[in-house]
Amino acid sequence: MAVEVARTWILTGSPENYAATAAHDFTVIGCKERRRNQALQIEPGDRIVLYLTRVMRFAATIRITGELFEDRTKIWPGKPGKADPYPWRFETVPELVLEEDEWVAAETLKDDLEHIRKWPAEHWKLAFQGQLRTVSEADGALLMERMHAAAGVSA
Repeated sequence: MAVEVARTWILTGSPENYAATAAHDFTVIGCKERRRNQALQIEPGDRIVLYLTRVMRFAATIRITGELFEDRTKIWPGKPGKADPYPWRFETVPELVLEEDEWVAAETLKDDLEHIRKWPAEHWKLAFQGQLRTVSEADGALLMERMHAAAGVSA
């Protein structure tokens, strides 16, 4: 019988949404209204790597510790004029939180991540459009390796 390995997800969000997650000590994460079907696939033990739009950097990893629940209390600002309650939520714990000057630039990984190779090289940024996606075990390991190196700690 195969043992199921925890999956690694990349959650794309604005620096403002990241700040709101940090203000809650990385103990809760939410998915957009239209991401319910994806949220149903997330399980306790899964890792979420937080990718920040505009700055195009990986800033932290969190682990899912609880089951999916619905809550529409406002935590994240979302886009101006297009606020989303991010109602599909999970309890989480911080795994690795980088200082801002340690955030890993996605561009430094564009030639190494399998996930990015699905797009033409000149359009690698499209790999991070949309809020949520899973990545391979190899990509998850590479992200963790680079983020640990940026933090100056061994994996």
